[in-house]
Amino acid sequence: MSASPRLQAHADRQSEADLVRRAALREPAAVRQIIKTHNQRLYRLVRAVVPGDADAEDVLQEAYLRAFANLAGFRGDSSLSTWLSRIALNEAFARMRAQRRLKRAAPAAPQAGDAHVIPFPLAPATDDPERTMAQRQILRLVEQATDELPEPFRVVFVARVVEGLGVEETAALLDLPPATVKTRLHRARRLVKARLEEQIGPVLVDAFPFAGARCERLTAAVLARLGLSR
Repeated sequence: MSASPRLQAHADRQSEADLVRRAALREPAAVRQIIKTHNQRLYRLVRAVVPGDADAEDVLQEAYLRAFANLAGFRGDSSLSTWLSRIALNEAFARMRAQRRLKRAAPAAPQAGDAHVIPFPLAPATDDPERTMAQRQILRLVEQATDELPEPFRVVFVARVVEGLGVEETAALLDLPPATVKTRLHRARRLVKARLEEQIGPVLVDAFPFAGARCERLTAAVLARLGLSR
């Protein structure tokens, strides 16, 4: 018989508290578990604020260092995930403020080819190269459309759509009223949709791909059934 939701939640909190205690004592396995468990969400949130993969990784490292240095201050009022997310976002916003100050002092010319795209996960790999290529094309368009969103919309979009956080959790994480989260998400979706509609034409050429090995396999099968194979 499975535990009730309340008992399961209590057990989860106890397990998390034990993990935090061990990490605060610098137990490598506990520190590693926390990092690997939260890497994906924290990176996406940071990347929604900080343009550039390398800078986002650097910010995330700094956020982890700050979090582990203050782990004794984690009281469990929120989940560890929420606590870490706030630290990561604060670090990301601080980095962007610092960069804006530097740009005002000495504007830097943009470098050619310096693309800034939020990485989204691909669907599970398949043995169909044509379909995989089409998925990558669509994914690239979604990443670019997301990266072009204004920062306030982009952070909400990544939290709600990419990470699947609820309205209340996103509102608490970003210190926003729930109504503002809903409004920004609606506008972000509309902007992403409009941007994709502008670029989707070339991608449709590769819709329902049937070429290469699949084409050859079907051709051979039909020829065989017609008695024409050699």
